[in-house]
Amino acid sequence: MSALLELSGLTVMRGGTTVLTGVDLTLSRGERVALVGANGAGKTSLLRSIVGLEPTGGGRIRLFGEDCTTERQFRTVRPRIGFLFQDSDDQLFCPTVLEDVAFGPLNLGLGAADARARAMAALEGLGIGHLADRINHRLSGGEKRLVCLAGLLAMKPDVMMLDEPTNGVDEAHGRRLRQALLAYPGALLLVSHDSHFVAELATREMVIRQGRLVPADIHDHAHVHRHPHIHPDHDRT
Repeated sequence: MSALLELSGLTVMRGGTTVLTGVDLTLSRGERVALVGANGAGKTSLLRSIVGLEPTGGGRIRLFGEDCTTERQFRTVRPRIGFLFQDSDDQLFCPTVLEDVAFGPLNLGLGAADARARAMAALEGLGIGHLADRINHRLSGGEKRLVCLAGLLAMKPDVMMLDEPTNGVDEAHGRRLRQALLAYPGALLLVSHDSHFVAELATREMVIRQGRLVPADIHDHAHVHRHPHIHPDHDRT
């Protein structure tokens, strides 16, 4: 079975400067791959390059069995990839929640009634159906995050790319987010500094070191980073 996503020898650019070289990465059906590394290492730039939002300095991007080099080629496959931006305000642009979540299905060619029905189903699946008529800029950070995720789920993509999905999300909203992603049947490519989140969701981990993307042992990282979350509870006893 061919990979959903395949990068070969990719050079990733940011503002005209090379940040990653020789990137080789595949994502197959059912996989959940975490990308970790220091701030500024190039994780977000890599995600943006995969969908043609950033220029590359060489290498190959193959999505769903097709080589992608031109904007037209990327535009054809983008509806199959849901991209959760790091900043929710960059993703919400319609006046109300329901309009925003229905925007993607409308662009897929669904009629207005079907698009709204799919949007409501996505919102209710995340436990936020009551927000449908709310104005986007009046939402909390956690609510915005879930609304953005609902917009992606409503499009039923084959792959979701998540850029720091737990940023600014409180415990209650974070629990709903994790439950939805654990239930999501497609493949995931996620960037996160939240080691507990990575350990819970990812099946494989890659780390950026010195401008290179290399395999990492997800179990070792998870055990090391879980301890600081436990020790404060002991300190208060």
